[in-house]
Amino acid sequence: MKKAILAGVLMLGGTASPALAEMELSIYTGWQTAPHSRVRGDYPGTGADFDALIGWEGRSFEMPPYYGVRGTWWQSETLGFGLEFTHAKVYAPDDEKEEIGFSDLEFTDGLNIVTVNAYQRWPGLWAEGSITPYIGGGIGVAIPHVDIDTTTGIEEYGFQLTGPAARLTAGVTYDLNDRFAVFGEYQFTYSQNSVDLPEGGDLETDIKTNALNIGLTLKF
Repeated sequence: MKKAILAGVLMLGGTASPALAEMELSIYTGWQTAPHSRVRGDYPGTGADFDALIGWEGRSFEMPPYYGVRGTWWQSETLGFGLEFTHAKVYAPDDEKEEIGFSDLEFTDGLNIVTVNAYQRWPGLWAEGSITPYIGGGIGVAIPHVDIDTTTGIEEYGFQLTGPAARLTAGVTYDLNDRFAVFGEYQFTYSQNSVDLPEGGDLETDIKTNALNIGLTLKF
């Protein structure tokens, strides 16, 4: 995973001046939630339509946990580009999924979001140069691990490329020394998910997540 992220960031930053370039590898976890969204589609095996509002649960600290990894190539003191992977999670509550005929309805290993990002930062703005605020955003794809079972015994379990995705981030980083920093941030993601189900079924839902992240950055 680290090699893939670094390779992607290197390609993005290929035009950067070596004198200005700075590489960072960051890992994070935190508290992730997801608001309600509509789930609609054709029920497997019957073709009957379903349409419901699902109040997704994040359950960030249950296994598998919520986490993310990103690589960033700062091409100047203020402008950077990067590649980011987030392992988010959403579960449909029992009563809501059963109403539309599902015994399992979740993306929990996970609702995987991969984006190419751009960042703006303001180095050393506070605390005698140690604290740097930043903002960022990116576009990419959703590759969730689909875990859906119907109450009639039809199952879909595996990774699918389900549609486009986007993210927005705002946070601050605190330098511990020249090599390491810690950070805290708010992150929003949006993904369109069109899922193929067995026996002619399908499911569509647009999922938004909100997360408060804490993490560690290694500088190269």
